Amino acid sequence: MPPLLEIQDLVVSYGGTQAVRGVSMRVDRDEAVALIGPNGAGKTTTLNTVAGVVRQAGGEIQFGGQNTRGEPPERLVRRGLALVPENRQIFTSLTVEENLRLATFMGRSPDAAADIEVELERFPALRSYLRSPAGSLSGGEQQMLAISRALLCKPELLMLDEPSLGLAPRLVEVVFEALRGLRDVGVTILLVEQNAFQAIDFADRTYVLSAGRIALSGTRDELRADRRIESAYLGGGLDES
Repeated sequence: MPPLLEIQDLVVSYGGTQAVRGVSMRVDRDEAVALIGPNGAGKTTTLNTVAGVVRQAGGEIQFGGQNTRGEPPERLVRRGLALVPENRQIFTSLTVEENLRLATFMGRSPDAAADIEVELERFPALRSYLRSPAGSLSGGEQQMLAISRALLCKPELLMLDEPSLGLAPRLVEVVFEALRGLRDVGVTILLVEQNAFQAIDFADRTYVLSAGRIALSGTRDELRADRRIESAYLGGGLDES
């Protein structure tokens, strides 16, 4: 079976600077894949390009066996690709319930109320804030809302950019427990995460970006045993040789 997402020789430029330089990677169906690397490595740019937010300068992205080049983000959402961005991008002036209901318009299920109930069971903390402005939620609650909103679009691929960023450790665990539950029931996930070791432990496979290129890749056991990971994140940089 072909990969759900396949990226070949992706190049993304900002002005005269190449942020992503020939990245190739794949995400198979029912798989959780992590993309890690130091700040400025090109992780967010890669996700945003897959989501259609940023235009590619070269290479090819195949989603569900079809080339995505030139497709706007809203069309990719309808095709089953959902991104939870780093800054969450919830509608802060709308209530939590209104945010959730808006997301169901992009989904592919006829029972929006039942779908929302599933998300409230996944993140019970949201239930008591249904009629509150989303902007009044804590950072962790806003992240729960952003993930729920993406899931209500019924994605074939759920992409998350730094879901633990700025969250207290207790809320990080709540978010990752929910993601592990999704992974365990076969939701296909592509995750960018600042905590490299948490990402490696979560994912079936992990790619390591360095200066816009894939420097390493492997399963959790392979990367946990690779001393270059420890060097990259605990000091000393990443030796790509």
